[in-house]
Amino acid sequence: MGPGSVDLDDLLSDEAVNRPSDFYGRLRDTDPVYWNQRWNGWILTGYDEVADGFRNHRGLSSDRFAGPFGEELSAVSSDYQSLFGFLSKFFVWKDQPYHTRVRSLVNRAFTPRSVEVLRPRVRQLVAELVEPLRDAGEADFLASFAFTLPVIVIGEYLGVPAAGRDRLRQWAQDLGAVIFVSGHDDDRMRKGDEAMGELAEFLRPVIRDRRSQPRDDLLSGMVAAQDRGDFLSEDEVIANAILMVFAGHETTMNLLANGIVAFSRFPRQWARLRGDPSLAPLATEEILRYDGPIRAMARWAREPMRIGAHDIAAGDRVLLVQYAANHDPARFTDPGRVDITRWPNRHTTFGQGIHTCLGAPLARLEAQEAFGALAAQFPRFDIAQDPLAYVPNIVSRSLRGLHVTFREQ
Repeated sequence: MGPGSVDLDDLLSDEAVNRPSDFYGRLRDTDPVYWNQRWNGWILTGYDEVADGFRNHRGLSSDRFAGPFGEELSAVSSDYQSLFGFLSKFFVWKDQPYHTRVRSLVNRAFTPRSVEVLRPRVRQLVAELVEPLRDAGEADFLASFAFTLPVIVIGEYLGVPAAGRDRLRQWAQDLGAVIFVSGHDDDRMRKGDEAMGELAEFLRPVIRDRRSQPRDDLLSGMVAAQDRGDFLSEDEVIANAILMVFAGHETTMNLLANGIVAFSRFPRQWARLRGDPSLAPLATEEILRYDGPIRAMARWAREPMRIGAHDIAAGDRVLLVQYAANHDPARFTDPGRVDITRWPNRHTTFGQGIHTCLGAPLARLEAQEAFGALAAQFPRFDIAQDPLAYVPNIVSRSLRGLHVTFREQ
């Protein structure tokens, strides 16, 4: 047990899930490189340790189907073949050369329409979603705005038929319980397997249609890469299209919701943004640092190494806690305070190095447009829940719900 009788080994405790700045602050003060017996691995909470860990892609592996994670997955993968068959093709869960090959092809597929070209459409969607909030009274912000905006944007960008976008939410939730390691859901593997199978079969005819009738969307670009002989199989296209759903939807939804909560705690910063809309890019970076959508990412040591004062053995699991790194007072002045003019702001929310989040530019664009428009329209707002509750998982920072009353005066 750690200081104050807090169990520092319990990464799904009430404090760890709902008050992570307190929990990870205790952990970092105890040791920024901490051996967690329950997780059976090292927990990194210092900024330098986490940033170095992200950049050390040769020593710390991202491959979830090898090393200690692979041993765990092999015990259950045969029972959930659809789920693990597609997860094994996610390039973010792979090392070089597979990671580099597939990421470069997905990157290439973005070129027909760069992310910045999407800004007018995102601005239009934001305006449409803001309008109903004027007279809504208490609104379910997660459902009416934070979910809806990114699912439309990524749906249109991928080329997913509009009729299927509402189904993306349930599929995303069921898959997220596996990908983000949700606690207290013993049935998550079965539900994730069913969701993966349904989503794959939904996308398969769409992808085949793009082969014969290409359009200006991401799926067409990925199919074109396949047809050029770049060895991107149909299942790889499907798997990484599903990955794009998470890169472009799940995390952005959490970013928007977490941002509203952060601004509710620091209303002067909301007023500051309202008074100067040009601060939206800096404000977005500060929200990403203060309460980003991703809490931590897992790695494993390919070889013996030394991190801080500790010897890490080959095969050891390592958890890079971005949330803790972003609140490290050795790196950020007054890290528990939102300051939308903070600069420089080299947070670790999107990772660093070759695994930097591919969806980062799209998430940034959506958040900039959303926060800017909401602040311009509503000088203040009230959050109904007290206290707020977060989904118990290790990887993501996701609210269970967020009901907000926006006020025009």
